Amino acid sequence: MAHTMKDKEKLLARVARIRGQIGSIEKALGEEEQDCSAILQQIAACRGAINSLMSEVLEGHIRFHVMDPKVKPSRDQVDAVEELVDVIRAYIR
Repeated sequence: MAHTMKDKEKLLARVARIRGQIGSIEKALGEEEQDCSAILQQIAACRGAINSLMSEVLEGHIRFHVMDPKVKPSRDQVDAVEELVDVIRAYIR
């Protein structure tokens, strides 16, 4: 089973929250005519949510597709995966 199917409910809930954030930005630009600083803050929050989602899916990809979950990895492989995941998290955020 793919990691996205295993975490399907959690990932879809995150996507729904992001959809709500984007809807708020659309409203702020259209109907509400909010101040640009408030809109920029909403955009930054949305970008953070998307980056977080990307990080989670990418980490799952590394752990379940780059590493073979059916084979016991060596200590060096585990350390390399953890280091890669940490670098990706730092870069995306």
